[in-house]
Amino acid sequence: MAKAKTPKGRRTPNVQVSQPVLAGQAVGTDAPTPKKRTSIPQFFSQVRAEGRKIVWPSRKETWITSVMVFIMVLIAAVFFWIVDWGLAKISLFVLSIGQ
Repeated sequence: MAKAKTPKGRRTPNVQVSQPVLAGQAVGTDAPTPKKRTSIPQFFSQVRAEGRKIVWPSRKETWITSVMVFIMVLIAAVFFWIVDWGLAKISLFVLSIGQ
C-alpha cells in the first residue's frame, strides 16, 4: 500500500528534532499560553459580525432542493419496498422447501 504524498509529490522522512532541556524545566511539557478573555459586548459584536456573513438560499433554491429531496425519498422508498418484497418471497420459498 502506498503512503500519502506531499503536495510536491515527495515523501517526507520521519525525522524528530529533539529540543534542548533547560535546567528546572520538565521534559515534554510546554507552558500553555494564556488566552485573552473576551468581554460580553465584544462577544456579541463578534456573533453579529459572523451572522452578517451568512448567505441564505433564495426561495427558488429552497424550492428546488425540497423537490429534489422529496423525489429522492420516493425513489428510496420504492427501492426498499421492492427489496423487502423480494426478500419476503425468497424467504417464503426457502421455508416452503422444508415442509
